[in-house]
Amino acid sequence: MPTENIRTYDVIVIGAGPVGENVADRTTAAGLSTVIVESELAGGECSYWACEPSKALLRPALLRADAMHVPGLDPAVKNPLDVEAVLAHRNRMSADWKDDGQVEWIKSAGIDLLRGHGRLDGVREVSVQTPDGDTVRLRARHAVAVCTGSRAALPDLPGMDTLRPWTSREATSAQRPPGRLAIVGAGVVGVEMATAWQALGSRVTLLAREDGLLPRMEPFAGELVTERLREAGADVRFDVSVVAARRLGDGEVRITLSDGDELTADEILFATGRAPRSEDIGLGTVGLTPGDWLPADDSLTVTAVPGNWLYAVGDVNRRALFTHQGKYQARIAGAVIAARARGEELDTDRWAPHSSTADLEAVPGVVFTDPEVASVGLTAAQAERDGRAVDVVDYEIGHLAGAVQYRPDYRGRARVLIDRDRHVVVGATFVGPGVGELLYSATVAITGEVPVERLWHAVPAFPTISEVWLRLLETWRDS
Repeated sequence: MPTENIRTYDVIVIGAGPVGENVADRTTAAGLSTVIVESELAGGECSYWACEPSKALLRPALLRADAMHVPGLDPAVKNPLDVEAVLAHRNRMSADWKDDGQVEWIKSAGIDLLRGHGRLDGVREVSVQTPDGDTVRLRARHAVAVCTGSRAALPDLPGMDTLRPWTSREATSAQRPPGRLAIVGAGVVGVEMATAWQALGSRVTLLAREDGLLPRMEPFAGELVTERLREAGADVRFDVSVVAARRLGDGEVRITLSDGDELTADEILFATGRAPRSEDIGLGTVGLTPGDWLPADDSLTVTAVPGNWLYAVGDVNRRALFTHQGKYQARIAGAVIAARARGEELDTDRWAPHSSTADLEAVPGVVFTDPEVASVGLTAAQAERDGRAVDVVDYEIGHLAGAVQYRPDYRGRARVLIDRDRHVVVGATFVGPGVGELLYSATVAITGEVPVERLWHAVPAFPTISEVWLRLLETWRDS
C-alpha cells in the first residue's frame, strides 16, 4: 500500500536540470542540507532534448559548410553527411537518454535526489508523489527553489491532438531525417533545426510569421542566415502563418497557410516559443496562479510570496531563457539562500554578489547556424526604444585577414553599440562562421564596463577573427 513519510532539509530544489543542480551545488557547498526532486531525467531539458543533442546535430553540418569552402578540402567533403554516424554521435552526447552520469554527480556532491513529481504544499513544504505511488512530504528550514524550466508552447489550432506535431524534443531526438520537414517559427529553435535537418537530407520549409528570421536580433543576422539557408536548399517564407494542419491517413501532414497556399510534409515542427512548467507544481497553495511564469527579483526571490523563502530560478522566471543564464542565476540564488540562512544582510547592488544584474544588461547567446550568430547586451532597436544614446559601429568581418584564412569567401558582420556618454560597450552582435568564440570578450567588455580608451590596449593577435575588435574601434574613432 502507498505510504507517507516526512523528511526535513535546509533547502528543497524542485527540478534536477542544470539550474536545479547548480542551486543545490551552491547550497550544499555552503553547508546546507539539500534535496533535489525530479520527475524525469536528472540533467534536464538541456542535456537530453535541447543544448547537447541540437549542437551534436549541428556541429557536423557547420564544419562541413566551412570545409567545403577551404581550398584542398572542398573535394573531400562534397559527399552528403553520414546520417547514421551523426545521429549515433547525437545519441552519445545525449547519454542515450539515460541519467546515470548525472545521478552519480549529484550523489558525489552530497546532494540527495528524490525521484517523483514535486508540488508545493504550503509554506516551505513540498509533497512528492513517487513512481511507486508513495507520498513523501518534504519540509525546508530555509528555502524552496522552483527550477522546473519551460516547455514548448504549441499554437491553438484545431485537431492538435491528432496532428502529433514535433516540438523541440522530437526535433532533437528523432532517429531518422524526415523526407519533408515543415518548421513553424523564426526564432533560434526554428533556424537551428532548419540548418541541421536540411544538412541531414530533409527538404525543409521554414515558415515565419514575421518579415525576417531571428526578429529579436539585429536585422542583418536574420538576413545572412536566410541567405545561407536558401543557398542550402531550404524554402524560407515570410509573413505567413499556419491556419490549419492535419495528419492524413498515410501519415503525411497537410498544412494550410494564411496566404491560401497549401503544402504537404512528413513532419511539422512548431518552434513557436516556450511556456513555463508550472501548471502542476502546487502554486495555488502559496497564492500563485498555476501555469503562470514565476516573476522573481534580482535575488531570484519570488516577492509575491511573503517570507523570502520561495525562489524561482532559470526559465520558469522568464528573465532570460538560456541554460547558461539559468546556471548564472543559480549561482546567485545559492549565495542568497546561504546568506539568509546565516542571517547575513544581502548585497543587492548592481553587479553585487546577490544580484543577477547580467539578466538585464549582458545576456549572451549563440545561434549555431551557418553563419553563426553571437550577441550580448543591447541591439540598436532596443537602445532606441529605451532612449539610450549610443553610437552604432559596424564592420564587415570578411575584410579581416584572419577571416579569409578561416574561409576564403568569408561573409559576416560585426556591430557594437558604444554609450556616447560613458564610452563603454553596451551591446555587440557578430555574424559569421566561428563567431561564437568572440562572444566572451564582448561579454567581459560589457559586464566590466571597460572604457573604450582601455580597449585600445587589448591587442588582438594577427591573423585572427578577433582582430575585428581593433577594426571596430578604428571605425568608431574615425567616425
